[in-house]
Amino acid sequence: MHILFSSCLALAGCVGFGDSGPSASKIVNADQTGLASSEIRVIDLTDAVARQVSTATNQTSFARTIGSAGPVGSVLGPGDAVDVTIWEAPPALLYGPSAVEARSSATNSAARSTTLPEQMVDGNGQLIIPFVGSLLASGKTPRQLEQLITSQLAEKANQPQVVVRLSKNATANATVVGEVNNSVRVSLSPKGERLLDAIAAAGGVRQPVVKTMIQVTRGDRVVAMPLEAVIKDPAQNIILAADDVVTAYYQPFSFTALGAVTNNAEIPFEATGLTLAQALGRSGGLNNDRANARGVFIFRFEDPAALGRALAEGAKLTSYGKVPVIYRVDLKNPASLFAAQGFPIRNKDVLYVSNAPVTDLQ
Repeated sequence: MHILFSSCLALAGCVGFGDSGPSASKIVNADQTGLASSEIRVIDLTDAVARQVSTATNQTSFARTIGSAGPVGSVLGPGDAVDVTIWEAPPALLYGPSAVEARSSATNSAARSTTLPEQMVDGNGQLIIPFVGSLLASGKTPRQLEQLITSQLAEKANQPQVVVRLSKNATANATVVGEVNNSVRVSLSPKGERLLDAIAAAGGVRQPVVKTMIQVTRGDRVVAMPLEAVIKDPAQNIILAADDVVTAYYQPFSFTALGAVTNNAEIPFEATGLTLAQALGRSGGLNNDRANARGVFIFRFEDPAALGRALAEGAKLTSYGKVPVIYRVDLKNPASLFAAQGFPIRNKDVLYVSNAPVTDLQ
């Protein structure tokens, strides 16, 4: 009896010291026991969960979140410079030649035009037109300003016609900074300069395309996407708005593989993303001598929007608004392999494979 008891103690000691990480049962019960019990969500990875997480990931795109801006450069503002040309039918005396010149050229019935010196819209948005006075130009398009000047001249000039041209755009600019060859301010025109146009104007990016993120700041909205995804999807090549800030930055994405996988390491991946199935492949797959195929886990600080209302409700958020989540994958179930092909791995994820119970016993 004494020998049997001693053997049991020795075996128990081996089990305790032989663990290389938490067992599958401890992880599964992480939302019920432990110091952080109220903060952790343990979720079985199904096809529906994979779809929900993938959809939430795709929500943060330029086209969906901020969209293309309307034509810029067509609305005047303080600092913009304009050319104003006025035509008058003969006898043109208001802006045309003097009365003597008009009598001497009475046989000439062609309309006369006068181009006023280039003017800048002042800080109050005003513009001064001779014989009209001060006009509010800010907030109007050149066509609207033409109509306004024409209406003011209707009783002063003979059949006036007005053309207003924006000669210098000072208010519609986008700024490009970060990992580009030349930080620049890009002047925007009614043509509609797009995101890749601005990056090209800055001389392109300095880092590899697959590891470069592009962030667009418009007002209080900030959205970031991989540059490679913008290049591949024309919808993400949005038209920029005035005062947009485009920032290119180097982002080396990686996940960490631990436990009963062939390669325990921090593994880099492309900014365009990686699926769980690909992550398992890059970590060398499960170790056949140790791994518990029912104990594959992904540890992540998840966006509440990716969990859905039912799972996110009542969860305690971290200081930066995330929920600690453990996704559990049962690779003994063939359907899990399909879910793994659609489940996106994110930067700083931890992929952990627990030991099989018999391995810990040995």
